[in-house]
Amino acid sequence: MNDAVRRLTERLVSTPSHADETMAGDLIEQWLADETDAEIRRDESGNVIAHRSPAGGSTDDSLALVGHHDVVPPADQQVDADGDYVVDERDGRLYGRGTADMKGPLAAAMVAFRDAEPEVELVFASFVGEEQGGIGAQAAIDAGFSPTWAVVTEGSTGYSAPGITDVAVAHKGRRGSTLEATGTAGHASRPDEAENAIYRASDAVDVVRSLEAPEATVLDSHLSGSLAVTEIEGGSAWNVIPDHCSVTVDERTVPGERADLEAVEQIEGVKWRVVQDLPPMACDDPAFADRVLEAAAAAQPGEPQQVAKPHATDAGWLAQAGTACVVCGAGEPGEAHTSTESVSLDVVDRCYEIYLAVVNSIQPS
Repeated sequence: MNDAVRRLTERLVSTPSHADETMAGDLIEQWLADETDAEIRRDESGNVIAHRSPAGGSTDDSLALVGHHDVVPPADQQVDADGDYVVDERDGRLYGRGTADMKGPLAAAMVAFRDAEPEVELVFASFVGEEQGGIGAQAAIDAGFSPTWAVVTEGSTGYSAPGITDVAVAHKGRRGSTLEATGTAGHASRPDEAENAIYRASDAVDVVRSLEAPEATVLDSHLSGSLAVTEIEGGSAWNVIPDHCSVTVDERTVPGERADLEAVEQIEGVKWRVVQDLPPMACDDPAFADRVLEAAAAAQPGEPQQVAKPHATDAGWLAQAGTACVVCGAGEPGEAHTSTESVSLDVVDRCYEIYLAVVNSIQPS
């Protein structure tokens, strides 16, 4: 394995970054300053963004390697008595919070950024707040972050076959919303003299169950959306007709159409409110997607495929802003956010080779 990738992976994973991402950002910024001649910027949000100009001078095109350095809170066994992250290597895998999501591939991207010989402007970005809905990515985009292409280093390994690092050309988004039903309170012994908010909410749930979730196909990869009622809250006492009831809806969105949840507002006393809307991603540059797939195929045995991911990533925000994105990384399904999170060191090394090959193959348009 590439020694630089391995050492950097271990350093990143051992650096806590769930409650406060400052230390991880400091590490990334300092490593880039020590190891590259890039122009490095740390914005007000804490994002670390670095730029390298091509040897032949500036171009209008840019390619970004994009990750994030925040993680979800660790499980008890992932921290020691002093509160430091535990990092353990067993059977060719590195265990610890953030190994798969996503400090292993983040390290691979950083070393590839250092070692590449780009023909277009090369950008490295590690965002904060990805686990909080893409806070850092949104801030960077609002400040003008707009590369032509981006490889987002979230997990794409094991989708087409175990151990194969695929290239995700699309992923679902998530729209979380609430249905707020109001009525008129009254005594439960005289229900006809009140307007039961739970009944109105139940009628709204029936509308949700009747809706068909949209589907989409992106570069031959199929995505199916979904709708699910996940929470309901209403009522104050067993003998009181409730005047309020709230229902939570989890909607997995696909590029293109959305489910017509606004239809619930046809029911008297029901309002629909969007709480979170993480955009889906669709790669709109087939040639770029094919180039990344070629790099992935050259870096491993087996036959990687262009696939779709079920989870939202920062690629959704970038694609929405006009960047042609793919997702390619070492994380495997079922590893992220678990108490036994781990990553294959061989696959992290493979990702370094993929990122390096992609950067070196991109030519100015």
